[in-house]
Amino acid sequence: MENMKTYNKYIAAIALSLVLASCKAPMATVIKDEVKENIPQNFNQEEQQDANNNSGTTPWRQFFTDPNLVSLIETALKNNQELMITLQEIEIAKSGVLAKKGRLTPTVSAGIGAGVTKAGRYTSEGAGDATTEIEPGKEMPDPLGNFEGGLMANWEVDIWKKLKTEKESAVAHYLSTVEGKNFVLSNLIEEVADNYYDLLALDNQLDIIQQYIKLQQKALEISKIQKEAAAATELAVKKFEAELAKSKASEYTIRQSITEKENQINALLGRYPQPIVRAKDSFMSTIAPTVYTGIPSQLLANRPDIKQAELELKSSKLDVEAARKEFYPSLEISATLGLEAFKPSYLVKLPESIASSLAGELAGPLINKSAIKANFQTADARQIQALYEYDKTILNAYLDVANLMSKVKNIDQYYQLKSQETKALDESIDIANQLFRNSRADYLEVLLNQRDALDAKMELIEAKQKQLSTVVDIYKSLGGGWK
Repeated sequence: MENMKTYNKYIAAIALSLVLASCKAPMATVIKDEVKENIPQNFNQEEQQDANNNSGTTPWRQFFTDPNLVSLIETALKNNQELMITLQEIEIAKSGVLAKKGRLTPTVSAGIGAGVTKAGRYTSEGAGDATTEIEPGKEMPDPLGNFEGGLMANWEVDIWKKLKTEKESAVAHYLSTVEGKNFVLSNLIEEVADNYYDLLALDNQLDIIQQYIKLQQKALEISKIQKEAAAATELAVKKFEAELAKSKASEYTIRQSITEKENQINALLGRYPQPIVRAKDSFMSTIAPTVYTGIPSQLLANRPDIKQAELELKSSKLDVEAARKEFYPSLEISATLGLEAFKPSYLVKLPESIASSLAGELAGPLINKSAIKANFQTADARQIQALYEYDKTILNAYLDVANLMSKVKNIDQYYQLKSQETKALDESIDIANQLFRNSRADYLEVLLNQRDALDAKMELIEAKQKQLSTVVDIYKSLGGGWK
């Protein structure tokens, strides 16, 4: 008896040693996040920004004042397919949270079953059944039936908080999909606004080319009159005819671009082609709103793509922690409670037909841990990858704002100079036409002046479009648009 007790102690000691050995787990890789820690104090070292003024916090309905553009954005937010797809990603992530949460509670199921067993007569089970009397004079039936029904429960006790960690990871991923939706909103508003300004620019370019065609038609008529009066040659007439044909061809090119741009906007709005309501006459007089950048650290809170990357980093770190806890033993408890008998009529005989069980199992990996190690190494690599992605998102966000701030200043100066150039060339056209009528200027001078004026006006319209679009882009880069 003493030997048996000693033997059992040795077995228990060995089992405990093995369980403790299985608890040894590797540590996650830790990398210092220098990009976030070293983010500059200002976007431009030559200027100080005010943290209290940040256009990124302005709601888009206040930022955009054109009622036609506001209406287009509202339609896009209701119908855009990419946005609808992103909303379903949120629902998928939400279901993932519920699934992880469900693993924290016991699983209870109900079931019924029936079967029949015939044991060999010369086995311990068969011999026992043959000599057993259920009631006086009634032997155990052969073959032996079995009828049962009841409740079964299984529960993995979260002794190492592994399941809780997995749930927290799922929650972080869910929140990242919400920020992803906000980033899609911000991009969508930017795309609609940029394409809207592109369309207005094309409308104004079409007006300019039509005005230019009328001007060339008059110049062609004058050249024909001068030819008849022997003041010009057939070459001048053909040159004006060729320029007129070139301008008319350009008109159709612009019309095609307008059609494509309208359809591009309609695609963003999730609808079939239809006219885009807009007021083109006020385009050149539109004043771009002033943008205040705040300070770089505010990007961490305002830009949804940065917050999305941060939450994905948090989720990946929790995944590493959960994978690490796979090296620890797990405790599972199972229990059953129900009725069981070899005849259906005996199921109602209580308490004889009541059957129950309760068992607990503590088990951990010992020898072959390759799958668990591989899972941990994968999770560890992904959390490092997520950190680099987070750092890249912060760096790109800072560079976006810094580049666009410079672009806003330069495009304003460019627009002012193009305005002066256009005004001067408009005056030169009148002078050249007057000299041509009086045969004091060559037709080539008229053509060159008209071409230069047309190019300058086209470039002035493009400058206005870039001026407005750049303001929209910097608004989005500051984290505006999704609120």
